[in-house]
Amino acid sequence: MARIEQKVRDLIAADAEMKGVIQTVLDRAEDGEVKWVDVREDLSSGQWGRLIEKGVLVDGDAGFRLADPEATREAVDTETGDENEDGTSDESSWSVWDKGAAVFSVALFAGYSWEPMRNVIGSAMNVVLGPLESTLPFYAVVMILAVLTGLYSTILQANLMDSEKMGEYQEQMQKIQEKRKKAKERGDDEALERIQDEQMDAMGDQLGIFKEQFRPMVWIMFLTIPVFLWMYWGVGIRGADAVFNLQPLILPFVGERAWTDGVVGPIQVWIVWYFLCSMGFTQIIRKGLNIDISPTGT
Repeated sequence: MARIEQKVRDLIAADAEMKGVIQTVLDRAEDGEVKWVDVREDLSSGQWGRLIEKGVLVDGDAGFRLADPEATREAVDTETGDENEDGTSDESSWSVWDKGAAVFSVALFAGYSWEPMRNVIGSAMNVVLGPLESTLPFYAVVMILAVLTGLYSTILQANLMDSEKMGEYQEQMQKIQEKRKKAKERGDDEALERIQDEQMDAMGDQLGIFKEQFRPMVWIMFLTIPVFLWMYWGVGIRGADAVFNLQPLILPFVGERAWTDGVVGPIQVWIVWYFLCSMGFTQIIRKGLNIDISPTGT
């Protein structure tokens, strides 16, 4: 069963300890069957429960049996956990490039408060974006930038974020909550203890899920912050003279406003206009490309 092999790989990718857990089950199984009493000294109830949850273990004659011993053993034998060619140690690990992009993105944040950096980045970006700004009204330039950032943000999220894995985690946590509720209703303290162990083990996956979610955000920030700094530099923030020749913008329900006027508290017109365009065009792009980044279950 290729499906069982993939499930075993997913378990090991999400939690490296599961490789030893599954190997122990394989070693203790007799004719493909294994009982909890045979492995409870080496496994937690949560880990045992995850094997059942994923269908690696199914009901047997005297206990549980491996759904496909050969596929399970094949997955364990080939899942070495060694570093891949791109510098990753497993599916949810960040490559050297990811980490470098994260460091660079954090460093770019200094440009919002440090004028010399903002001027350097703004001037550099103006070499590319300046001709566009001199040709079109600034509101149209912002719309084009919103389309471009929405496009690459959608593509990056679709390619770097494993929505299926996040869906599996959400489904797993939901099932644990349902089992916990049923155990409480029948007053089964022993089952509650097992479920709590299982829940604690599952919480370890949360870090991996967070990494899955944040990885595309690093690259989105890496590409978007320079664009934001260019706009920030060009409209003349914090008393600085505007670099661009800007005309007031008419916003719905607000009326005519200068680009640096506040709309909602300190949030200025140029930021509001960018986000309105970005949210709208991003939805159109996702629909047009038929890309859904919401978590999906198995």
